[in-house]
Amino acid sequence: MVSTEIGLSTRLGALSTSAVSDALDRLGIAGQALGIAPLDRSFRLVGRAWTLRYGPVGQDRGTVGDYIDDLGPGDVVVLDNQGRLDATVWGDILTTVAHRRGVAGTVIDGVCRDVDRSLSLGYPVFSRGSWMRTGKDRVRVEATQVPVSIGGIRVEPGDLLLGDGDGLVAVPAVRAEEILAAAENIERAEDAIRAAIEAGTSLREARRSAGYHDLQHRAATGRDGGGGS
Repeated sequence: MVSTEIGLSTRLGALSTSAVSDALDRLGIAGQALGIAPLDRSFRLVGRAWTLRYGPVGQDRGTVGDYIDDLGPGDVVVLDNQGRLDATVWGDILTTVAHRRGVAGTVIDGVCRDVDRSLSLGYPVFSRGSWMRTGKDRVRVEATQVPVSIGGIRVEPGDLLLGDGDGLVAVPAVRAEEILAAAENIERAEDAIRAAIEAGTSLREARRSAGYHDLQHRAATGRDGGGGS
């Protein structure tokens, strides 16, 4: 089981979010996180989702959580702060601890702060931006290791995440093999197109030979919600 998980993460890490996005489209799966971007375009992130959902405070003072001590290599912190831009849920102390523990990165549907620490350590943070105002006494932990919403998509604990300069995609664990196989096929086809163009073939012919215009057509999956080609 462990070797299989390592294999899936390695395969995913060799892909681009663009190829995975096209594969998700082909299979009729919503997995592109709208508005979630890296603090630095050079950041790459790949790993399994560890999720936390925040909510607004009520009469209590709220809590941001001390969960980071429980995470390690291969985990991606996924924080659903309902897209809030007025209160951060991630800063330099969390970045420092996560980096020391080998955590793969952090994803926030909301904002972070202390960006310089993330940049200096090369620790990948993907979010809706940054702002300095604390989330203390403004948010509370509602639940951990539950399905959350990130950029308009559902992310469940254990789902695979891939982030690069173009954004973030989520690969549902239950369909990971299928999605990765489709993405790898797409990347091979596009590599063949680039090679053909470098050899002097016209774009029209290179695309035709590689079946480019059929790469994203919805595949017949036999699953509910699947479409025909």
